[in-house]
Amino acid sequence: MSAPTDTAAARREPGELFGPRFAFFADVLAIGLATTVAALPLVTAPAALATACTLLRRRQWYDEPCTAGRYFAALRARRWRADLAAGGVLLGLGALVAADAALAAAGLPGAGPFALFLAAVGAVLAVTGLRACAQPAAAESLPDGAAGGWRAAVRASAARTVQDLPGSLLVLLALATAAVCAWTVPPLLFLLPGPLAVALTAVEARRAGPFATADAPKASTH
Repeated sequence: MSAPTDTAAARREPGELFGPRFAFFADVLAIGLATTVAALPLVTAPAALATACTLLRRRQWYDEPCTAGRYFAALRARRWRADLAAGGVLLGLGALVAADAALAAAGLPGAGPFALFLAAVGAVLAVTGLRACAQPAAAESLPDGAAGGWRAAVRASAARTVQDLPGSLLVLLALATAAVCAWTVPPLLFLLPGPLAVALTAVEARRAGPFATADAPKASTH
């Protein structure tokens, strides 16, 4: 009996050293590093992560490579007024949660229950914000992106955070895993946005029906 031919080696193009899985791995590393650079001002973090999710979604739909050049080209094409407003809201919420955490750590009466409540609120806000970055509406600058912008993206992510609890738990687990990796191996911090964007994109694409992405390409009828 002959050996099966449906292997990574059989699917390589002539002269190609690595298979498609390695190409995806390289794309994720490139996207992770580019996202880290783009998010350094902090106020640009939502736009940076949304762009990464957009390129990964396009890779799934159209098999486009996720190179750093494509990433920064898509980043430059964004509507930065709305993106910077979203980043400002993110920083404001982060500062508010940090201030409340400092008060809870000061040992005031009722600090224990308040700390638990604050942790729950912070987790919900984090999951909602991350899922918003993976919404097609957050990629409104692209020609085939869904209309609506950040407001529509946040509304959709808030609904999914509540209605799709398994997906929200997966996002929270991905965020916790990224935090542990960054704490144990600090140099990985520069690459972690790539796998995090992969997790967010996969969570949003894993469900059919009401949770399917609205602007996914339709099957050809020709």
